[in-house]
Amino acid sequence: MEASSPTFRPTRRQALGHGLYLGALSSLASLATGVIAALAWPGPSAPPAWAWLTLALAPLLLGVALGLVSGRRTGVEVGSRGIRTSSLLEEGEAPWSRVVDLRAERRGRRNVVSVYLDSGASVQLHAPYSGGLFAADPQFELKVFALSHLWRSHRFGGLPS
Repeated sequence: MEASSPTFRPTRRQALGHGLYLGALSSLASLATGVIAALAWPGPSAPPAWAWLTLALAPLLLGVALGLVSGRRTGVEVGSRGIRTSSLLEEGEAPWSRVVDLRAERRGRRNVVSVYLDSGASVQLHAPYSGGLFAADPQFELKVFALSHLWRSHRFGGLPS
């Protein structure tokens, strides 16, 4: 997209929350595997305390680091050609000529931005979004307004150059 394209990314707090969530799930899986291995291991000796601490903290810290890195890679760019989304696993682009509606919707416990295309399909943008605790974005409404304004400007008359 253009150099002056507005870009929307998850906030640092949202990226940290996502990393904590993934790290906590990984930590639980790691500890469960450790418990199963300790029960199945022959012999009376238990694993040392540092091993349990490593099984709990290493996945948690790795999840936080990955969440912060992926939060900077995930986002939405808006330009004269349309909306371009990017994440760690996929990328996509919706030209303005195919976008028929753009609105904020409640999906689960989050408010997200959905883009409706002329084919009838809807695409949920990776950012901006807002939810509870770490997923809260105090500027969510302003970002949705900016996206809506850009879409309407391109759809019904274009932006002045």
